[in-house]
Amino acid sequence: MVIPTTGREPDSMRGKRTATGAALAAGAFAVAGLALAPAAAAVTPDTATITADCGTFGSGAATLTATQDGTAATVTVTSSITAPIALGEDSITSTLTLVNAAGGTTAFTGTKNPALAMGDAVTVGPLNGTVASGDSLEAFGGSLQIVVLGITVTCTATGPQSPGPFVFD
Repeated sequence: MVIPTTGREPDSMRGKRTATGAALAAGAFAVAGLALAPAAAAVTPDTATITADCGTFGSGAATLTATQDGTAATVTVTSSITAPIALGEDSITSTLTLVNAAGGTTAFTGTKNPALAMGDAVTVGPLNGTVASGDSLEAFGGSLQIVVLGITVTCTATGPQSPGPFVFD
């Protein structure tokens, strides 16, 4: 038996098509919203340099590299101070204390370092810390304390970091 058609679809099909169209439109708006969402938080500058004095262990240039993900931040310190002996991976306990322009200090801590051969430049980090939006952190006035084989070495910046303090979003 053949059912004659009137060229109209049943009401149930129209409802499904409307629901499908609404879902596609909502999905398109969601994708557009993601494309327009703000970028992840960032610190500027992401790299700064200082001259550090580590007392009897030497002095020289150091590079600080910062990253930020929300309130979590890291700083890695690469110095021109060299390791007097070979050191194993993750064998240095470090605390980097930066001075906040609004007052107080922020500490970045960790036990991360690559394996170092005697004479290699000492690198520590990433060291973990917590920041707030708008924090302006500077190495000058703070310190880097490292503990290696029970020996504590404290390094301080001899002047402001260049190009300027780390400012966190």
